[in-house]
Amino acid sequence: MNAPATPPPADADGAIGGRAAAAAEAHRADTGGAGTGAGASLPTLTDSARRLTPLAWPVFVGQVSVLAFSTVDTMLVARHGALDLAALSVGAAAYITVFIGLMGVVLALSPIAGRLYGAHDLAGAGRQVHQALWIVLVLAALGSTVLVFPHPFLWLAKAGPEVAGKVRAYLLALAFSLPASLLFTVYRGFNTAVSRPKAVMALQIGGLALKVPLSTLLVFGAPSLGVPSLGAVGCGIATAIVMWTQVALALFVLRRDRFYEPFGLFGRGLDRPDPAALRTLLKLGLPMGATILIEVTGFSFMALFIARVGTTAVAGHQIAANLVSLMFMLPMAMANATGTLVAQSIGARRNAEAVRLGWHGLALGCAMAALLGGAVFALREEVVRLYSPDPAVVAAALPLVAWVAVFHLADAAQTLVAFVLRAWHIATAPMVIYAVSIWGLGLGGGYMLGFDTLGLAPRSLLGAPGFWVAATASLVAAALALVALLSWTLRLREREAAGLA
Repeated sequence: MNAPATPPPADADGAIGGRAAAAAEAHRADTGGAGTGAGASLPTLTDSARRLTPLAWPVFVGQVSVLAFSTVDTMLVARHGALDLAALSVGAAAYITVFIGLMGVVLALSPIAGRLYGAHDLAGAGRQVHQALWIVLVLAALGSTVLVFPHPFLWLAKAGPEVAGKVRAYLLALAFSLPASLLFTVYRGFNTAVSRPKAVMALQIGGLALKVPLSTLLVFGAPSLGVPSLGAVGCGIATAIVMWTQVALALFVLRRDRFYEPFGLFGRGLDRPDPAALRTLLKLGLPMGATILIEVTGFSFMALFIARVGTTAVAGHQIAANLVSLMFMLPMAMANATGTLVAQSIGARRNAEAVRLGWHGLALGCAMAALLGGAVFALREEVVRLYSPDPAVVAAALPLVAWVAVFHLADAAQTLVAFVLRAWHIATAPMVIYAVSIWGLGLGGGYMLGFDTLGLAPRSLLGAPGFWVAATASLVAAALALVALLSWTLRLREREAAGLA
């Protein structure tokens, strides 16, 4: 591994110039803890919290800004009309199904580049960015094509002609947004790997600042300016404009911020496809993408099936789904921070530290999730009324939100463990666990309860509540199985290390 001749200078996140090794070590120290070298004491829970916090809070703020895109859209369209809200729910479910799976493949960049960064191979980490861009080109073409022709999603939702027309127009706008979203994922994944979450957060907050007035303008229109009221379609157009603006700004940051010079991202064009590097990215990325796709389709297909019940039911589900997604940003931020530090510790050959950080991240994340879930449960009626003033929609959402506390805790646990496993480059076994629990127990069980296919479900679980009960059970099962897998994996690593000693 060759260190670049030019040292990285001081940067906004606190990295200090020096040789590549010194830069990486200083960056880790300034983002929450000194490097724990061989023979040093392992971090306590307080030490881990101190190291995780500077990485987690910018991710949390940034991801809340991203989720606020859909939150703003939901609130605006809910006031525009129930028909557009139903179209938004179906269209968002379709888009998320496509984007999240593809995003998961691209995010394999993060644990791979994180290990290289921990090993002080900055140029190697930069080369991974170029290879990830080749993957984005292919995935964007495939994903945009699916969005332009959304017939399978419309068939699953059994959408009426009016809703289907709005869904098609909404997804057409998002087909133009998808390439930008995947390109920004590369920027996000790389900055996560090198402990630069603030560089991502700043652009995500800026995107939200543009998204709110733009969506408001396009949803409700402005006759005096010649802008028609577009409803849900306006949200898709606004998202496309914002995402391409973010990509342009990300490129500007990468070119102008001298922190990135040692990574060699510019100055030689785009690297040719490297079969070995692409295989490494895809070996981890494909099961990661499949895992995230399985998890998200547990939600998106719920929306499509619940749409069969009626517009009020799906509107209530949309509110509950958006709420738990907003809450999910906290454990996901902790999972990102934990996965980053674990990957960097593995790259630096500090495996005992990596193990300790993984367990500490899980404990801290679950504690925060329990507190947040309990608070939202206690205030569920007030929270739901913030989304919609419609009594029928509120009545449809409240029984679903009642499951939030347990759902959120299980969701936090499985996410944290999954990120730690990815840092150890383990993604295939979790994919199988997710398929069985979320598709089998969650979606399959939800269909049986919600539509009472066996004639045994109580009336209180018919429709959307049945899907939510099964989804909660599936996340509990996934969390327990993933914790068992992590424990077995780490014991195996310890035995291997002892055998080599």
